[in-house]
Amino acid sequence: MLGICRGRRKFLAASLTLLFVPAFTWIYLFSGSFEDGKAVSLSPIESQPHSPHYTASNQRERESLEIRMREVEEENRALRKQLSLAQSRSPTHHRGNHSKTYSMEEGTGDSESLRAGIVAGNSSECGQQPAVEKCETIHVAIVCAGYNASRDVVTLVKSVLFHRRNPLHFHLIADAIAKQILATLFQTWMVPAVRIDFYDADELKSEVSWIPNKHYSGIYGLMKLVLTKTLPSNLERVIVLDTDITFATDIAELWAVFHKFKGQQVLGLVENQSDWYLGNLWKNHRPWPALGRGYNTGVILLLLDKLRKMKWEQMWRLTAERELMSMLSTSLADQDIFNAVIKQNPFLVYQLPCFWNVQLSDHTRSEQCYRDVSDLKVIHWNSPKKLRVKNKHVEFFRNLYLTFLEYDGNLLRRELFGCPSEADVNSENLQKQLSELDEDDLCYEFRRERFTVHRTHLYFLHYEYEPASDNTDVTLVAQLSMDRLQMLEAICKHWEGPISLALYLSDAEAQQFLRYAQGSEVLMSRRNVGYHIVYKEGQFYPVNLLRNVAMKHISTPYMFLSDIDFLPMYGLYEYLRKSVIQLDLANTKKALIVPAFETLRYRLSFPKSKAELLSMLDMGTLFTFRYHVWTKGHAPTNFAKWRTATTPYQVEWEADFEPYVVVRRDCPEYDRRFVGFGWNKVAHIMELDAQVLHQSDS
Repeated sequence: MLGICRGRRKFLAASLTLLFVPAFTWIYLFSGSFEDGKAVSLSPIESQPHSPHYTASNQRERESLEIRMREVEEENRALRKQLSLAQSRSPTHHRGNHSKTYSMEEGTGDSESLRAGIVAGNSSECGQQPAVEKCETIHVAIVCAGYNASRDVVTLVKSVLFHRRNPLHFHLIADAIAKQILATLFQTWMVPAVRIDFYDADELKSEVSWIPNKHYSGIYGLMKLVLTKTLPSNLERVIVLDTDITFATDIAELWAVFHKFKGQQVLGLVENQSDWYLGNLWKNHRPWPALGRGYNTGVILLLLDKLRKMKWEQMWRLTAERELMSMLSTSLADQDIFNAVIKQNPFLVYQLPCFWNVQLSDHTRSEQCYRDVSDLKVIHWNSPKKLRVKNKHVEFFRNLYLTFLEYDGNLLRRELFGCPSEADVNSENLQKQLSELDEDDLCYEFRRERFTVHRTHLYFLHYEYEPASDNTDVTLVAQLSMDRLQMLEAICKHWEGPISLALYLSDAEAQQFLRYAQGSEVLMSRRNVGYHIVYKEGQFYPVNLLRNVAMKHISTPYMFLSDIDFLPMYGLYEYLRKSVIQLDLANTKKALIVPAFETLRYRLSFPKSKAELLSMLDMGTLFTFRYHVWTKGHAPTNFAKWRTATTPYQVEWEADFEPYVVVRRDCPEYDRRFVGFGWNKVAHIMELDAQVLHQSDS
């Protein structure tokens, strides 16, 4: 392995020299590109993603995505029409016993009064609903825990934002992981007239941990029971949603249903669309008690003020304790307990029309909820199979879901007409800074880029890290765009330590990456790789912003600042950890510099030792990095001395030096004003050197 230590500011050597640890470290590979989301063969020479060509490519990708979105919308309209025609030719579709169970008419709140037949679509029901005040805030509560659920929440929120015309207040009951991810996402999303509040799900565990639960949602699947206690005491009503919900209409229509509650009705629910609570799915099937088919809790309207007055907390606890004596555990988490309470107190429920929660699990009768797919309001993917569930119109549902999954979230940053947003200091400062720029300045677009707030989704995939006991762990840090995706598997094979990557992708590309990663045995076997999505916006590649995002979210004391096109020498991770101790990086101001090499061949036998590397250098198979185009970038490394060195040595910093370094995690950030290709690493190394000088003088 090879490591070089160079002078740094407060955390590097006070001198302006470098310690050099001789060994081979890197091979630079010119990688191929992606076409239509598929890897193509590697080519010897390729444009960098930060090059001038990137701007045009980025614009073409955006235009292509817009065209695709329009095509999807046209396909959906055509499919709606086709399904409508097909159903109009099938009068038997609305006949039979099933029609007596499911009605599209307005809910009555009487659990025993279900009208026969499908006599009205959602459009007629909408016209009957009281109007929601123009700028009335709609409150939505969601329980979210973990990495996967955080991704699901984003798609749900996109579907709500797409249709909404009112201010929204999301109440997120989240664990530490989901809070970190979603807090950053919404802070960088900056959607007007949207407020986010978090409630610590881990603090609520003791409230429901006494309830045995077999459902895959685990303990978090029980937390909707304690919302009256968790949410602010002055909050009177809230819509509660599962994370696997997709809205096909304005959520204000659902909010308006609160006005239809009468008497002691405090829960708005859709009837369960499977036979689960009828107890006839298999021999000896014994579900929790429920009224008829029971109710599904994927969509709930809660009148919190009345529930508190009714002592809801005591009500559900006594019911759960009584039923658990014979049932022993819940099978469907909170839904079992809600239904048991309703069984004893049917007056509590207002039955919503079933198109407010079309349940797409296997063996449901969801098709009885609508006569035309345009009638749909809310789609609920409540099967573990999710998009692979069986349903007559699943292709339409899948297309609708995928539309929001890949929809450009930046387009949802629109202001609500006539509804001023709450004052936000960050937004106001940003607008002030932008207003001070001169639009006639030839460098206006470059100057504006440094104020661009890029939507950021941290830890897009599951991440686990166990801290090393000796405090020597090193994280490899890099950034990439879609055309470097094929480098990930190779890097994971060469570097067994933790990795932090910032990926610059569109919403559609993020889903391509997800499918690519989930289909890779190599990537799925690694839990210590943090993938942070920075969503595309603007015409420039924000290379240093990406580096900063990756640097900020490491969990180790040290980090290896690298580029995605490099493959580390096998065993470099352990070698650097030993070097950290040997060179006392914890207590001295030093940086290890890792020499870089390149090849113009895309097929190469990777050298296993320094001797093999020297032989390949002599044969012209390898070169010192950028030797032919930018010698100054790595000249201070002094490769001539490195060939024969057997102990660490010092080298002097020179202008234009841009080595790859191992530093402490308190390393200063990169200057985000640098975008595209050129000078970004040079400026960073120059800043480090200048700070070391300043500290030495003082």
